[in-house]
Amino acid sequence: MKRLPTQCPACQSQLNIKKLSCSKCQTEIEGLFTLPAMVRLSIDDQDFILQFVKCSGSLKEIAKRLKLSYPTVRNRIDDIIKQIKSLENQD
Repeated sequence: MKRLPTQCPACQSQLNIKKLSCSKCQTEIEGLFTLPAMVRLSIDDQDFILQFVKCSGSLKEIAKRLKLSYPTVRNRIDDIIKQIKSLENQD
């Protein structure tokens, strides 16, 4: 599956969405839309959050599933929270 690009391949700046379209009725909406903070996280962080949700938010369960220590999982989540807050402040 292709992943949505979030950075410009030429200059590494943050990409924005300019146009949305409906494949059913062909309606198109143009403007300048910012990507949500979750999408702007690294692929690894997005995958980690997906695993976290699949574990119903259980730190113990995700640690077991990923074969990581509980403190490592806690630190990773804290780091992702900081990133999300920073990204939201940029908007």
